[in-house]
Amino acid sequence: MLFKDIPGLHPIKATLRRSVQNSHLAHALLFDGVQGGGGLALALAFATYINCENRGEEDACGQCASCVKMNKLIHPDFHFIFPIASSKKIEGKTSEPFLPYWRNFVLENPYRVLPEWLDFINAENKQGNISVEEARGILRKLSVKSYEGEYKILLIWKPDIMNASSSNALLKILEEPPYKTLFLLVSDQSDRLLTTIISRTQRVTIPAFSDQEVKEFLANKGVQESTANQIAYLCDGNLSEAMHLVKETADDRSAWFIEWMRSCYKSDLAYLVKAADTFDAMNKEKQKGLLDYSLRLFRDMLVWGHGAGELLRVPQEELTFVQNFSKAVNIAALEGMIQEVNVAILHIERNVRAKMVFLDLSLTITQFFQRK
Repeated sequence: MLFKDIPGLHPIKATLRRSVQNSHLAHALLFDGVQGGGGLALALAFATYINCENRGEEDACGQCASCVKMNKLIHPDFHFIFPIASSKKIEGKTSEPFLPYWRNFVLENPYRVLPEWLDFINAENKQGNISVEEARGILRKLSVKSYEGEYKILLIWKPDIMNASSSNALLKILEEPPYKTLFLLVSDQSDRLLTTIISRTQRVTIPAFSDQEVKEFLANKGVQESTANQIAYLCDGNLSEAMHLVKETADDRSAWFIEWMRSCYKSDLAYLVKAADTFDAMNKEKQKGLLDYSLRLFRDMLVWGHGAGELLRVPQEELTFVQNFSKAVNIAALEGMIQEVNVAILHIERNVRAKMVFLDLSLTITQFFQRK
């Protein structure tokens, strides 16, 4: 992973490069970001830059022996700790047996979240954890002298799920770190970390990706512009969610929502019954995705209705519909619609028959349109 491979975040990249060039490296850095953000990718690019044999002003060379090994995540001086859970694929109490799967997981896409990792290793309903044995084994991993690079580097992904015993074991090591050793902690829930751990790290705050950065990222993946615009609106800078949406659907949610609302407005019961049958045939994730999209647009209509249109992030394709729809229904009705969609999502999650949920929601929205 190189800095140039990560969309945006230029000021943070510059700060990280400068710390290496000026030899002002903190022994522990906390990459504090959001879910699906650039924390893990930045930590990987930073580690690559540190041990690059021919680093430039802007990035690692990507071609030296160190960069080649880092690109495959097999550098002998670069170590990982990450949450694990027993699964059908593999058994183990530390990260070591899971490393081949972890490398494939990260190399496939570095903008990941914990549920994805647990699904990847078939952990079923088990929760991931970083055990106290893992934390206590850190010194064993780092006790030997570095093989090739100047520094030994340990990347800890999701340290925020450590229990008290694991956190205290990590804290002791951070207080007296081994010579020429760097700790890179990557978290998307830093509020769950011990304040004493945070105080012993240099915090690197990483914002969510902007809509434009998400669009550029998706464009490089070959996603059509119209689809990329919708996904950027839906994912809120979460590239993990963006990739999930790319895989989940190639349909036009905007067209689906507009037709649904027009049918509710006209009280077209024949269409609504047919739409309920279609909705019932979808998988649960797609059903929830459509309702989530509807909820977002209803909220944007509410914002527009209150005269705060400058706050909207709606793609241009939906903006005209939002403006016109807001004129057709009052604020109280919009608030009611939002409440009803939230209830529908809850019912879908609890396995209520989707056809009944959607038809009931449609008829309720029809009634809201009829109120003055």
